[in-house]
Amino acid sequence: MAKRPEPARVWQRMLSGRRLDLLDPSPLDVEIADIAHGLARVARWNGQTSGPHIFSVAQHSVLVEHIAIAIDPGLPPRWRLAALLHDAPEYVIGDIISPFKAVIGDQYKQVEHRILAAIHLRFSLPSSPPAALTKIIKQADRASAYVEAVHLAGFSVAEAEKFFGRPPIALRRMEALMNPMSSQDAQDLFLKRFGDIDSQMDLASG
Repeated sequence: MAKRPEPARVWQRMLSGRRLDLLDPSPLDVEIADIAHGLARVARWNGQTSGPHIFSVAQHSVLVEHIAIAIDPGLPPRWRLAALLHDAPEYVIGDIISPFKAVIGDQYKQVEHRILAAIHLRFSLPSSPPAALTKIIKQADRASAYVEAVHLAGFSVAEAEKFFGRPPIALRRMEALMNPMSSQDAQDLFLKRFGDIDSQMDLASG
């Protein structure tokens, strides 16, 4: 009788020792240190950006959270955390660029949504954010993509406006967040922002 093949491995081992199952991710296997470490080493734009360092998803996440606050200054800390974590599944699946998403279709979204739901539950957020918050995060994400495209990825202003739209707010005060930095600095920046928001959440619930 032929031996049955071993089932494919669908989990990733993290440096913390956790194993995250991509088909059935558990909030208990999610650690913020793993997220920060991974996102700081994932390049936006497939690495096709100017500067001595990649522009990481960790930096992008911090920028998006800052833009979300600029769009809605009254955003509660828990929703700021949701904005910071909006791309957190990419610490496992990487940053799938928009052109490739158009090629492969929407199948990847099921995996992405499961991982994001587990991450949200790990940090006391609803697995599915409110529609109004999702809209703000999407606006902030597109604004970040616009400015990254123009300042880092070689797009003209006209191209960036065509694909991402013009940002709804002025972004001049956020220029420091657009300078690509080392992976360690990006990791530290992300963790610091997470810690600041987490402290604000504790104060809000206290």
